[in-house]
Amino acid sequence: MTTYLGEIDQLAGTVNAQGESWSAISPEYAARMRAQNRFKTGLDIAKYTAAIMRKDMEAYDKDPAQYTQSLGCWHGFIGQQKMISIKKHFENTDRRYLYLSGWMVAALRSDFGPLPDQSMHEKTSVAGLIEELYTFLRQADARELGGLFRELDAAREAGDTAKAAEIQDKVDNHVTHVVPIIADIDAGFGNAEATYLLAKRMIEAGACCIQIENQVSDEKQCGHQDGKVTVPHEDFLAKIRAVRYAFLELGVDDGVIVARTDSLGAGLTKQIAYTTEPGDLGDQYNSFLDCEEVDVADMANGDVVINRGGKLLRPKRLPSNLFQFRQGTGEDRCVLDCITSLQNGADLLWIETEKPHVGQIGGMVNRIREVIPNAKLVYNNSPSFNWTLNFRQQVFDAWSEEGKDVSAYERTNLMSAEYDDSELSAAADEKIRTFQADAAREAGIFHHLITLPTYHTAALSTDNLAKEYFGEQGMLGYVKGVQRKEIRQGIACVKHQNMAGSDIGDDHKEYFAGEAALKAGGKDNTMNQFG
Repeated sequence: MTTYLGEIDQLAGTVNAQGESWSAISPEYAARMRAQNRFKTGLDIAKYTAAIMRKDMEAYDKDPAQYTQSLGCWHGFIGQQKMISIKKHFENTDRRYLYLSGWMVAALRSDFGPLPDQSMHEKTSVAGLIEELYTFLRQADARELGGLFRELDAAREAGDTAKAAEIQDKVDNHVTHVVPIIADIDAGFGNAEATYLLAKRMIEAGACCIQIENQVSDEKQCGHQDGKVTVPHEDFLAKIRAVRYAFLELGVDDGVIVARTDSLGAGLTKQIAYTTEPGDLGDQYNSFLDCEEVDVADMANGDVVINRGGKLLRPKRLPSNLFQFRQGTGEDRCVLDCITSLQNGADLLWIETEKPHVGQIGGMVNRIREVIPNAKLVYNNSPSFNWTLNFRQQVFDAWSEEGKDVSAYERTNLMSAEYDDSELSAAADEKIRTFQADAAREAGIFHHLITLPTYHTAALSTDNLAKEYFGEQGMLGYVKGVQRKEIRQGIACVKHQNMAGSDIGDDHKEYFAGEAALKAGGKDNTMNQFG
Protein backbone atom coordinates (compact mmCIF):
# COMPACT_ATOMS: atom_id res chain seq x y z
CA MET A 1 0.00 0.00 0.00
CA THR A 2 1.31 3.43 -0.92
CA THR A 3 1.77 5.68 2.12
CA TYR A 4 0.45 9.23 2.29
CA LEU A 5 3.95 10.69 1.94
CA GLY A 6 4.74 8.24 -0.86
CA GLU A 7 1.61 9.36 -2.72
CA ILE A 8 2.72 12.97 -2.39
CA ASP A 9 6.17 12.14 -3.80
CA GLN A 10 4.62 10.28 -6.72
CA LEU A 11 2.27 13.14 -7.55
CA ALA A 12 5.10 15.67 -7.15
CA GLY A 13 6.90 13.88 -9.96
CA THR A 14 3.82 14.09 -12.15
CA VAL A 15 3.24 17.78 -11.40
CA ASN A 16 6.90 18.81 -11.78
CA ALA A 17 7.13 17.05 -15.11
CA GLN A 18 4.57 19.49 -16.51
CA GLY A 19 6.74 22.50 -15.81
CA GLU A 20 5.60 26.04 -15.05
CA SER A 21 2.02 25.59 -16.29
CA TRP A 22 1.25 23.27 -13.35
CA SER A 23 3.16 25.28 -10.73
CA ALA A 24 -0.06 26.23 -8.89
CA ILE A 25 -1.02 22.56 -8.42
CA SER A 26 -0.13 21.19 -4.97
CA PRO A 27 0.94 17.53 -5.01
CA GLU A 28 -0.15 17.23 -1.37
CA TYR A 29 -3.63 18.56 -2.05
CA ALA A 30 -3.94 16.14 -4.97
CA ALA A 31 -2.78 13.30 -2.70
CA ARG A 32 -5.45 14.25 -0.19
CA MET A 33 -8.17 14.22 -2.84
CA ARG A 34 -6.95 10.87 -4.10
CA ALA A 35 -7.04 9.41 -0.57
CA GLN A 36 -10.56 10.75 -0.09
CA ASN A 37 -11.70 9.07 -3.31
CA ARG A 38 -10.20 5.62 -2.85
CA PHE A 39 -12.96 3.82 -4.77
CA LYS A 40 -13.40 5.20 -8.28
CA THR A 41 -16.23 2.96 -9.51
CA GLY A 42 -18.92 0.62 -8.28
CA LEU A 43 -16.94 -2.28 -9.73
CA ASP A 44 -13.96 -1.27 -7.58
CA ILE A 45 -16.28 -1.52 -4.58
CA ALA A 46 -17.81 -4.84 -5.66
CA LYS A 47 -14.38 -6.45 -6.08
CA TYR A 48 -13.11 -5.07 -2.76
CA THR A 49 -16.17 -6.12 -0.75
CA ALA A 50 -16.50 -9.55 -2.41
CA ALA A 51 -13.03 -10.38 -1.11
CA ILE A 52 -14.15 -9.30 2.38
CA MET A 53 -17.18 -11.59 2.28
CA ARG A 54 -15.15 -14.56 1.04
CA LYS A 55 -12.61 -14.04 3.81
CA ASP A 56 -15.40 -13.80 6.39
CA MET A 57 -17.07 -16.98 5.08
CA GLU A 58 -13.80 -18.85 5.41
CA ALA A 59 -13.30 -17.55 8.96
CA TYR A 60 -16.83 -18.64 9.91
CA ASP A 61 -16.21 -22.15 8.59
CA LYS A 62 -13.32 -22.41 11.04
CA ASP A 63 -15.11 -20.74 13.96
CA PRO A 64 -18.91 -20.13 14.01
CA ALA A 65 -18.38 -17.39 16.60
CA GLN A 66 -17.10 -15.32 13.67
CA TYR A 67 -20.57 -14.72 12.26
CA THR A 68 -21.45 -11.49 10.45
CA GLN A 69 -24.30 -8.98 10.85
CA SER A 70 -26.14 -6.21 9.05
CA LEU A 71 -29.07 -3.86 9.29
CA GLY A 72 -31.35 -2.93 6.42
CA CYS A 73 -31.00 0.70 5.29
CA TRP A 74 -33.43 2.49 2.99
CA HIS A 75 -31.40 5.66 2.33
CA GLY A 76 -27.74 6.50 1.85
CA PHE A 77 -27.73 8.75 4.92
CA ILE A 78 -29.10 5.95 7.11
CA GLY A 79 -26.40 3.55 5.88
CA GLN A 80 -23.74 6.20 6.38
CA GLN A 81 -24.79 6.98 9.94
CA LYS A 82 -24.89 3.29 10.77
CA MET A 83 -21.28 2.79 9.65
CA ILE A 84 -20.09 5.99 11.35
CA SER A 85 -21.69 4.71 14.56
CA ILE A 86 -20.06 1.28 14.20
CA LYS A 87 -16.62 2.84 13.71
CA LYS A 88 -17.18 5.14 16.70
CA HIS A 89 -18.19 2.34 19.05
CA PHE A 90 -16.04 -0.56 17.78
CA GLU A 91 -13.13 1.21 15.95
CA ASN A 92 -13.48 -1.04 12.91
CA THR A 93 -16.13 -2.43 10.57
CA ASP A 94 -15.12 -6.08 10.78
CA ARG A 95 -17.92 -8.56 9.94
CA ARG A 96 -20.51 -5.78 9.71
CA TYR A 97 -22.35 -5.22 6.44
CA LEU A 98 -25.33 -3.36 5.00
CA TYR A 99 -28.52 -5.00 3.83
CA LEU A 100 -30.67 -3.66 1.00
CA SER A 101 -34.25 -4.77 1.46
CA GLY A 102 -36.59 -5.07 -1.50
CA TRP A 103 -39.42 -4.54 0.98
CA MET A 104 -38.10 -1.11 1.92
CA VAL A 105 -37.40 -0.18 -1.71
CA ALA A 106 -41.04 -0.98 -2.49
CA ALA A 107 -42.39 0.81 0.58
CA LEU A 108 -40.14 3.89 0.49
CA ARG A 109 -38.38 4.31 -2.85
CA SER A 110 -41.00 3.83 -5.56
CA ASP A 111 -42.37 6.56 -7.83
CA PHE A 112 -45.77 4.96 -7.31
CA GLY A 113 -45.62 5.73 -3.59
CA PRO A 114 -45.71 3.12 -0.81
CA LEU A 115 -46.14 -0.38 -2.23
CA PRO A 116 -46.32 -3.86 -0.71
CA ASP A 117 -43.38 -6.20 -1.21
CA GLN A 118 -44.64 -7.67 -4.47
CA SER A 119 -42.02 -6.50 -7.02
CA MET A 120 -44.25 -3.77 -8.40
CA HIS A 121 -41.65 -1.03 -7.89
CA GLU A 122 -39.24 0.12 -10.57
CA LYS A 123 -36.52 -2.51 -10.83
CA THR A 124 -33.75 0.04 -11.42
CA SER A 125 -34.53 1.71 -8.07
CA VAL A 126 -32.70 -1.22 -6.43
CA ALA A 127 -29.46 -0.45 -8.25
CA GLY A 128 -30.07 3.25 -7.60
CA LEU A 129 -30.18 2.66 -3.85
CA ILE A 130 -26.94 0.62 -3.97
CA GLU A 131 -25.22 3.52 -5.74
CA GLU A 132 -26.69 6.00 -3.25
CA LEU A 133 -25.54 3.97 -0.25
CA TYR A 134 -21.99 3.82 -1.54
CA THR A 135 -22.00 7.51 -2.42
CA PHE A 136 -22.79 8.31 1.22
CA LEU A 137 -20.24 5.79 2.54
CA ARG A 138 -17.52 7.25 0.33
CA GLN A 139 -18.47 10.73 1.53
CA ALA A 140 -18.06 9.49 5.12
CA ASP A 141 -14.50 8.49 4.23
CA ALA A 142 -13.82 11.88 2.65
CA ARG A 143 -15.24 13.73 5.66
CA GLU A 144 -13.22 11.72 8.18
CA LEU A 145 -9.99 12.02 6.22
CA GLY A 146 -10.60 15.75 5.73
CA GLY A 147 -10.69 16.12 9.51
CA LEU A 148 -7.40 14.25 9.79
CA PHE A 149 -5.79 16.50 7.18
CA ARG A 150 -6.89 19.60 9.10
CA GLU A 151 -5.38 18.10 12.25
CA LEU A 152 -2.20 17.40 10.30
CA ASP A 153 -1.97 21.02 9.16
CA ALA A 154 -2.48 22.20 12.75
CA ALA A 155 0.26 19.88 14.05
CA ARG A 156 2.69 21.07 11.40
CA GLU A 157 1.86 24.71 12.13
CA ALA A 158 2.55 24.05 15.82
CA GLY A 159 5.86 22.35 14.94
CA ASP A 160 4.70 19.10 16.57
CA THR A 161 6.44 16.50 14.39
CA ALA A 162 5.42 13.58 16.60
CA LYS A 163 1.75 14.50 16.34
CA ALA A 164 2.08 14.97 12.59
CA ALA A 165 3.62 11.49 12.26
CA GLU A 166 0.80 10.03 14.36
CA ILE A 167 -1.85 11.58 12.12
CA GLN A 168 -0.05 10.46 8.97
CA ASP A 169 -0.17 6.91 10.34
CA LYS A 170 -3.93 7.25 10.86
CA VAL A 171 -4.28 8.36 7.25
CA ASP A 172 -2.16 5.46 5.99
CA ASN A 173 -4.23 2.96 8.02
CA HIS A 174 -7.63 4.58 7.59
CA VAL A 175 -10.55 2.16 8.01
CA THR A 176 -13.03 2.76 5.23
CA HIS A 177 -16.78 2.98 5.81
CA VAL A 178 -17.28 0.97 2.61
CA VAL A 179 -18.50 -2.52 3.52
CA PRO A 180 -20.31 -5.32 1.68
CA ILE A 181 -23.97 -4.89 0.77
CA ILE A 182 -26.25 -7.92 0.50
CA ALA A 183 -28.69 -6.70 -2.15
CA ASP A 184 -32.18 -8.10 -2.70
CA ILE A 185 -33.10 -8.74 -6.34
CA ASP A 186 -36.45 -10.32 -5.33
CA ALA A 187 -37.34 -13.06 -7.81
CA GLY A 188 -35.36 -11.40 -10.61
CA PHE A 189 -38.05 -9.06 -11.97
CA GLY A 190 -38.78 -11.25 -14.98
CA ASN A 191 -37.15 -14.13 -16.82
CA ALA A 192 -33.50 -15.18 -16.58
CA GLU A 193 -32.41 -12.53 -19.09
CA ALA A 194 -34.15 -9.80 -17.07
CA THR A 195 -32.43 -11.14 -13.96
CA TYR A 196 -29.05 -11.03 -15.69
CA LEU A 197 -29.53 -7.44 -16.88
CA LEU A 198 -30.62 -6.18 -13.46
CA ALA A 199 -27.84 -8.12 -11.72
CA LYS A 200 -25.31 -6.38 -13.97
CA ARG A 201 -26.72 -2.99 -13.07
CA MET A 202 -26.58 -3.84 -9.36
CA ILE A 203 -22.98 -5.11 -9.58
CA GLU A 204 -21.91 -2.03 -11.52
CA ALA A 205 -23.40 0.05 -8.68
CA GLY A 206 -21.22 -1.83 -6.17
CA ALA A 207 -23.10 -4.96 -5.08
CA CYS A 208 -20.80 -7.89 -4.30
CA CYS A 209 -23.63 -10.08 -3.03
CA ILE A 210 -27.04 -10.63 -4.63
CA GLN A 211 -29.92 -12.43 -2.94
CA ILE A 212 -32.51 -14.10 -5.19
CA GLU A 213 -35.62 -16.09 -4.26
CA ASN A 214 -37.51 -19.01 -5.80
CA GLN A 215 -40.92 -17.39 -6.07
CA VAL A 216 -42.71 -16.71 -9.36
CA SER A 217 -41.58 -13.25 -10.42
CA ASP A 218 -45.02 -11.88 -11.29
CA GLU A 219 -46.64 -13.50 -8.22
CA LYS A 220 -43.95 -12.37 -5.77
CA GLN A 221 -45.02 -11.89 -2.14
CA CYS A 222 -43.17 -10.84 0.99
CA GLY A 223 -41.74 -13.93 2.66
CA HIS A 224 -43.91 -13.29 5.71
CA GLN A 225 -47.18 -13.01 3.79
CA ASP A 226 -49.53 -15.68 2.55
CA GLY A 227 -50.07 -16.60 -1.09
CA LYS A 228 -46.47 -17.39 -2.05
CA VAL A 229 -45.95 -19.35 -5.28
CA THR A 230 -42.67 -21.14 -6.08
CA VAL A 231 -41.12 -22.18 -9.39
CA PRO A 232 -39.61 -25.54 -10.42
CA HIS A 233 -35.95 -25.91 -9.57
CA GLU A 234 -34.65 -25.60 -13.14
CA ASP A 235 -36.32 -22.20 -13.52
CA PHE A 236 -34.66 -20.96 -10.34
CA LEU A 237 -31.27 -22.46 -11.19
CA ALA A 238 -31.32 -20.65 -14.54
CA LYS A 239 -31.60 -17.35 -12.66
CA ILE A 240 -28.77 -18.30 -10.29
CA ARG A 241 -26.63 -19.01 -13.34
CA ALA A 242 -27.70 -15.66 -14.86
CA VAL A 243 -26.42 -13.83 -11.77
CA ARG A 244 -23.16 -15.78 -11.83
CA TYR A 245 -22.60 -14.92 -15.49
CA ALA A 246 -23.21 -11.24 -14.65
CA PHE A 247 -20.53 -11.36 -11.94
CA LEU A 248 -18.04 -13.11 -14.22
CA GLU A 249 -18.69 -10.81 -17.18
CA LEU A 250 -17.94 -7.78 -15.02
CA GLY A 251 -14.79 -9.30 -13.53
CA VAL A 252 -16.14 -9.84 -10.01
CA ASP A 253 -15.07 -13.48 -10.04
CA ASP A 254 -15.72 -14.05 -6.34
CA GLY A 255 -19.14 -12.38 -6.22
CA VAL A 256 -21.54 -13.99 -3.75
CA ILE A 257 -25.02 -15.38 -4.48
CA VAL A 258 -27.59 -15.96 -1.74
CA ALA A 259 -30.30 -18.44 -2.77
CA ARG A 260 -33.49 -17.86 -0.83
CA THR A 261 -36.21 -20.48 -0.56
CA ASP A 262 -39.76 -19.58 0.41
CA SER A 263 -40.94 -23.18 0.22
CA LEU A 264 -41.53 -23.50 3.95
CA GLY A 265 -44.44 -21.08 3.71
CA ALA A 266 -45.38 -21.51 0.04
CA GLY A 267 -48.15 -24.01 -0.67
CA LEU A 268 -48.54 -23.31 -4.38
CA THR A 269 -46.71 -23.65 -7.68
CA LYS A 270 -47.56 -22.07 -10.99
CA GLN A 271 -46.45 -24.95 -13.14
CA ILE A 272 -45.68 -28.63 -13.18
CA ALA A 273 -41.98 -29.27 -13.63
CA TYR A 274 -40.54 -30.80 -16.78
CA THR A 275 -39.33 -34.37 -16.20
CA THR A 276 -37.89 -37.07 -18.45
CA GLU A 277 -37.25 -39.94 -16.05
CA PRO A 278 -38.24 -41.07 -12.57
CA GLY A 279 -36.26 -39.40 -9.80
CA ASP A 280 -34.88 -36.49 -11.81
CA LEU A 281 -35.19 -32.98 -10.39
CA GLY A 282 -38.47 -32.25 -12.12
CA ASP A 283 -39.95 -35.51 -10.92
CA GLN A 284 -38.86 -34.75 -7.34
CA TYR A 285 -40.56 -31.35 -7.52
CA ASN A 286 -43.76 -32.88 -8.89
CA SER A 287 -43.74 -35.55 -6.19
CA PHE A 288 -44.70 -32.88 -3.65
CA LEU A 289 -47.92 -31.98 -5.52
CA ASP A 290 -51.24 -32.73 -3.93
CA CYS A 291 -52.60 -35.37 -6.32
CA GLU A 292 -55.35 -37.95 -6.53
CA GLU A 293 -55.27 -41.10 -8.62
CA VAL A 294 -57.80 -41.06 -11.48
CA ASP A 295 -59.02 -43.31 -14.26
CA VAL A 296 -59.28 -42.04 -17.80
CA ALA A 297 -63.04 -42.46 -17.60
CA ASP A 298 -63.16 -40.15 -14.56
CA MET A 299 -61.23 -37.29 -16.14
CA ALA A 300 -63.06 -33.99 -16.59
CA ASN A 301 -62.69 -31.43 -19.35
CA GLY A 302 -59.33 -29.67 -19.17
CA ASP A 303 -57.86 -31.96 -16.54
CA VAL A 304 -54.08 -32.10 -16.26
CA VAL A 305 -52.65 -35.47 -15.25
CA ILE A 306 -49.24 -36.88 -14.42
CA ASN A 307 -48.10 -40.39 -15.25
CA ARG A 308 -46.07 -41.73 -12.35
CA GLY A 309 -45.21 -45.40 -12.10
CA GLY A 310 -47.98 -46.37 -14.49
CA LYS A 311 -50.63 -44.50 -12.52
CA LEU A 312 -52.50 -41.41 -13.65
CA LEU A 313 -52.43 -38.70 -11.00
CA ARG A 314 -54.46 -35.48 -11.15
CA PRO A 315 -52.77 -32.55 -9.31
CA LYS A 316 -55.10 -30.33 -7.36
CA ARG A 317 -55.56 -27.20 -9.43
CA LEU A 318 -57.17 -24.07 -8.01
CA PRO A 319 -59.42 -21.58 -9.89
CA SER A 320 -56.36 -19.31 -10.03
CA ASN A 321 -54.77 -22.00 -12.26
CA LEU A 322 -52.16 -22.65 -9.57
CA PHE A 323 -51.29 -26.14 -8.34
CA GLN A 324 -51.23 -27.04 -4.66
CA PHE A 325 -48.53 -28.87 -2.74
CA ARG A 326 -49.34 -31.51 -0.14
CA GLN A 327 -49.60 -30.27 3.42
CA GLY A 328 -46.51 -30.92 5.52
CA THR A 329 -44.02 -31.00 2.62
CA GLY A 330 -42.59 -27.52 3.17
CA GLU A 331 -39.47 -28.56 5.08
CA ASP A 332 -38.60 -31.33 2.60
CA ARG A 333 -39.03 -28.90 -0.29
CA CYS A 334 -36.87 -26.36 1.54
CA VAL A 335 -34.04 -28.83 2.03
CA LEU A 336 -34.15 -29.91 -1.63
CA ASP A 337 -34.20 -26.26 -2.77
CA CYS A 338 -31.12 -25.51 -0.69
CA ILE A 339 -29.12 -28.53 -1.80
CA THR A 340 -29.81 -27.98 -5.49
CA SER A 341 -29.02 -24.25 -5.24
CA LEU A 342 -25.63 -24.90 -3.65
CA GLN A 343 -24.91 -27.59 -6.22
CA ASN A 344 -25.60 -25.11 -9.02
CA GLY A 345 -23.60 -22.02 -8.17
CA ALA A 346 -25.12 -20.41 -5.06
CA ASP A 347 -22.82 -19.65 -2.13
CA LEU A 348 -25.17 -18.99 0.78
CA LEU A 349 -28.72 -19.95 1.68
CA TRP A 350 -31.69 -18.02 3.03
CA ILE A 351 -34.59 -19.98 4.52
CA GLU A 352 -37.60 -17.79 5.26
CA THR A 353 -39.19 -19.23 8.39
CA GLU A 354 -42.38 -18.37 10.24
CA LYS A 355 -40.66 -17.91 13.61
CA PRO A 356 -37.13 -17.49 15.03
CA HIS A 357 -36.44 -20.94 16.44
CA VAL A 358 -32.87 -22.23 16.58
CA GLY A 359 -33.99 -25.87 16.76
CA GLN A 360 -36.20 -25.64 13.66
CA ILE A 361 -33.54 -23.84 11.61
CA GLY A 362 -30.76 -26.14 12.80
CA GLY A 363 -32.79 -29.23 11.95
CA MET A 364 -33.06 -28.18 8.31
CA VAL A 365 -29.42 -27.09 8.11
CA ASN A 366 -28.26 -30.45 9.48
CA ARG A 367 -30.18 -32.22 6.70
CA ILE A 368 -28.61 -29.94 4.08
CA ARG A 369 -25.13 -30.48 5.54
CA GLU A 370 -25.49 -34.22 5.09
CA VAL A 371 -25.01 -33.43 1.39
CA ILE A 372 -23.20 -30.05 1.49
CA PRO A 373 -21.02 -30.07 4.65
CA ASN A 374 -20.14 -26.35 4.60
CA ALA A 375 -23.66 -25.08 3.88
CA LYS A 376 -24.40 -21.84 5.74
CA LEU A 377 -27.23 -19.39 6.00
CA VAL A 378 -28.10 -15.76 5.77
CA TYR A 379 -30.99 -15.36 8.21
CA ASN A 380 -33.64 -12.69 8.51
CA ASN A 381 -34.06 -11.63 12.15
CA SER A 382 -37.34 -10.23 10.94
CA PRO A 383 -39.43 -7.46 12.53
CA SER A 384 -42.38 -9.52 11.24
CA PHE A 385 -41.73 -11.89 14.14
CA ASN A 386 -43.15 -10.98 17.53
CA TRP A 387 -39.84 -11.73 19.24
CA THR A 388 -41.14 -11.12 22.75
CA LEU A 389 -44.12 -13.45 22.40
CA ASN A 390 -42.21 -16.12 20.46
CA PHE A 391 -39.42 -16.43 23.00
CA ARG A 392 -41.66 -16.22 26.03
CA GLN A 393 -43.66 -19.09 24.57
CA GLN A 394 -40.47 -21.02 23.83
CA VAL A 395 -39.36 -20.64 27.44
CA PHE A 396 -42.86 -21.54 28.68
CA ASP A 397 -42.85 -24.73 26.58
CA ALA A 398 -39.33 -25.68 27.68
CA TRP A 399 -40.19 -25.17 31.33
CA SER A 400 -43.38 -27.21 30.92
CA GLU A 401 -41.40 -30.11 29.41
CA GLU A 402 -38.92 -29.91 32.30
CA GLY A 403 -41.79 -30.15 34.78
CA LYS A 404 -41.30 -26.62 36.09
CA ASP A 405 -44.37 -24.90 37.54
CA VAL A 406 -45.77 -22.46 34.93
CA SER A 407 -49.18 -21.98 36.55
CA ALA A 408 -48.44 -18.27 37.09
CA TYR A 409 -48.36 -17.71 33.33
CA GLU A 410 -51.04 -17.80 30.63
CA ARG A 411 -49.32 -18.98 27.44
CA THR A 412 -51.64 -17.19 25.00
CA ASN A 413 -51.27 -13.91 26.92
CA LEU A 414 -47.51 -13.86 27.46
CA MET A 415 -47.14 -10.59 25.55
CA SER A 416 -48.90 -8.82 28.41
CA ALA A 417 -46.88 -6.14 30.21
CA GLU A 418 -47.75 -7.81 33.51
CA TYR A 419 -45.06 -10.41 32.71
CA ASP A 420 -42.32 -7.88 31.79
CA ASP A 421 -40.55 -8.18 35.14
CA SER A 422 -41.11 -11.90 35.58
CA GLU A 423 -38.54 -14.69 35.75
CA LEU A 424 -39.92 -16.09 32.48
CA SER A 425 -39.52 -12.74 30.75
CA ALA A 426 -35.90 -12.46 31.90
CA ALA A 427 -35.14 -15.94 30.61
CA ALA A 428 -36.78 -15.14 27.26
CA ASP A 429 -34.88 -11.87 26.91
CA GLU A 430 -31.60 -13.69 27.52
CA LYS A 431 -32.46 -16.16 24.74
CA ILE A 432 -33.20 -13.21 22.43
CA ARG A 433 -29.90 -11.58 23.40
CA THR A 434 -27.90 -14.70 22.56
CA PHE A 435 -30.02 -15.76 19.58
CA GLN A 436 -27.49 -14.71 16.96
CA ALA A 437 -24.52 -16.39 18.65
CA ASP A 438 -26.58 -19.49 19.44
CA ALA A 439 -27.94 -19.79 15.90
CA ALA A 440 -24.51 -19.19 14.38
CA ARG A 441 -23.14 -22.05 16.46
CA GLU A 442 -26.07 -24.47 16.32
CA ALA A 443 -27.92 -23.67 13.10
CA GLY A 444 -25.24 -22.73 10.56
CA ILE A 445 -26.14 -19.05 10.32
CA PHE A 446 -23.18 -17.13 8.89
CA HIS A 447 -24.96 -13.81 8.53
CA HIS A 448 -27.64 -12.30 10.74
CA LEU A 449 -29.58 -9.33 9.44
CA ILE A 450 -32.65 -7.32 10.37
CA THR A 451 -34.45 -6.46 7.16
CA LEU A 452 -36.45 -3.38 8.17
CA PRO A 453 -35.00 -1.93 11.39
CA THR A 454 -34.46 1.63 10.16
CA TYR A 455 -38.02 1.76 8.82
CA HIS A 456 -39.21 1.15 12.36
CA THR A 457 -36.65 3.39 14.09
CA ALA A 458 -37.55 6.31 11.80
CA ALA A 459 -41.24 5.86 12.66
CA LEU A 460 -40.57 5.52 16.40
CA SER A 461 -38.24 8.52 16.70
CA THR A 462 -40.56 10.69 14.61
CA ASP A 463 -43.52 9.73 16.80
CA ASN A 464 -41.61 10.67 19.94
CA LEU A 465 -40.51 14.03 18.51
CA ALA A 466 -43.95 14.91 17.16
CA LYS A 467 -45.61 14.09 20.49
CA GLU A 468 -43.26 16.38 22.40
CA TYR A 469 -42.66 19.24 19.94
CA PHE A 470 -46.31 19.74 19.02
CA GLY A 471 -47.36 19.24 22.64
CA GLU A 472 -46.60 21.12 25.84
CA GLN A 473 -42.84 20.59 25.63
CA GLY A 474 -42.53 22.71 22.49
CA MET A 475 -38.92 23.39 21.53
CA LEU A 476 -37.72 21.53 24.62
CA GLY A 477 -39.12 18.41 22.99
CA TYR A 478 -36.49 18.73 20.27
CA VAL A 479 -33.67 20.03 22.45
CA LYS A 480 -34.04 17.46 25.22
CA GLY A 481 -35.16 14.54 23.06
CA VAL A 482 -32.76 15.05 20.16
CA GLN A 483 -30.06 17.72 20.22
CA ARG A 484 -28.92 17.30 23.82
CA LYS A 485 -28.70 13.54 23.31
CA GLU A 486 -26.69 14.06 20.10
CA ILE A 487 -24.19 16.20 22.00
CA ARG A 488 -23.95 13.84 24.97
CA GLN A 489 -23.60 10.73 22.79
CA GLY A 490 -21.15 12.31 20.36
CA ILE A 491 -23.42 11.93 17.33
CA ALA A 492 -21.46 13.39 14.43
CA CYS A 493 -24.43 14.85 12.60
CA VAL A 494 -25.12 17.32 15.41
CA LYS A 495 -22.81 19.33 13.14
CA HIS A 496 -25.15 18.83 10.21
CA GLN A 497 -23.33 21.33 7.95
CA ASN A 498 -20.11 19.35 8.36
CA MET A 499 -21.96 16.08 7.77
CA ALA A 500 -23.44 17.45 4.56
CA GLY A 501 -19.96 18.26 3.26
CA SER A 502 -19.37 21.96 3.96
CA ASP A 503 -15.84 21.38 5.30
CA ILE A 504 -14.95 19.19 2.32
CA GLY A 505 -16.17 21.99 0.07
CA ASP A 506 -14.10 24.55 1.99
CA ASP A 507 -11.00 22.40 1.55
CA HIS A 508 -11.58 22.21 -2.20
CA LYS A 509 -12.17 25.97 -2.45
CA GLU A 510 -8.79 26.53 -0.80
CA TYR A 511 -7.12 24.03 -3.14
CA PHE A 512 -8.65 25.68 -6.21
CA ALA A 513 -8.57 29.40 -5.28
CA GLY A 514 -6.02 29.75 -2.48
CA GLU A 515 -6.44 32.90 -0.38
CA ALA A 516 -9.31 34.05 -2.60
CA ALA A 517 -11.50 31.18 -1.42
CA LEU A 518 -14.81 32.21 0.15
CA LYS A 519 -15.22 29.55 2.81
CA ALA A 520 -18.34 28.69 4.83
CA GLY A 521 -16.58 27.47 7.96
CA GLY A 522 -15.42 30.83 9.34
CA LYS A 523 -15.90 32.28 12.80
CA ASP A 524 -19.53 33.24 12.13
CA ASN A 525 -20.60 29.70 11.28
CA THR A 526 -23.06 28.73 14.03
CA MET A 527 -21.79 25.15 13.82
CA ASN A 528 -18.86 26.38 15.93
CA GLN A 529 -21.23 26.44 18.93
CA PHE A 530 -20.82 22.67 19.10
CA GLY A 531 -17.05 22.75 19.59
